[in-house]
Amino acid sequence: MDQRITCQVESFWDAEAKVWVATSTDVPGLATEADTIEALTQKLREIIPELMVLNNIISYDYVGNIEFQLTSHREEKIKVAS
Repeated sequence: MDQRITCQVESFWDAEAKVWVATSTDVPGLATEADTIEALTQKLREIIPELMVLNNIISYDYVGNIEFQLTSHREEKIKVAS
């Protein structure tokens, strides 16, 4: 049976910097950003396993799946002229 690890990742749109920012309490040290949510997702696919090894959550020879659930939040204001 394959091992599986699931972690929660939160992301938000930083309007001032114009980037998506991601963090996670499940993955210590995770703090990254990207211009698009797609680019952020790709970065997470690479960074999460690396950080899990560095934090001794998984071993360097881990065989299995790491699943992450990405929750995003974006808030914008729409100015309506009267």
